[in-house]
Amino acid sequence: MGHVHRRTRIAAPRERVFDLARHVEAHVATMPEEEAVEGTGLLELGDRVTFRQRQFGVPFELTAEVVAMDRPRSFRDEQVRGVFSALTHEHTFERDGDGTVMVDEVRFEPPFGPLGPLVEPVAEHRLRQLVDYHAEALRRVAEGDDWRRFLE
Repeated sequence: MGHVHRRTRIAAPRERVFDLARHVEAHVATMPEEEAVEGTGLLELGDRVTFRQRQFGVPFELTAEVVAMDRPRSFRDEQVRGVFSALTHEHTFERDGDGTVMVDEVRFEPPFGPLGPLVEPVAEHRLRQLVDYHAEALRRVAEGDDWRRFLE
């Protein structure tokens, strides 16, 4: 099973960071070349969202469902349809003085059945790049004034 872990310190209130992380349009704005083809606004428990993004020149879609939520501490989404055999993304938000530590924990089973172990390192590397990109972009949105266009 592949695994990506990232901790990001964000100088913004936990509630703001939590809501930005579950906002579909904020997610699209903080990911490279991604679009939402299903879902909008703030995701709640049981909601599904489908994102489309090109990887290695090939369009991929991933549909995830929010399967756990404890606002503003954590939420978890799981792939219900997509390229991976399985993918779970646990989002945790810890108070840190006047800011927040956002923790992304992604676990996945690679695609392609018995050939999965061959592609797992590539998939893990690419997922790490995407999680890093998203976390830094979300940090910039939350710490500046851009967050207002999504949450006000």
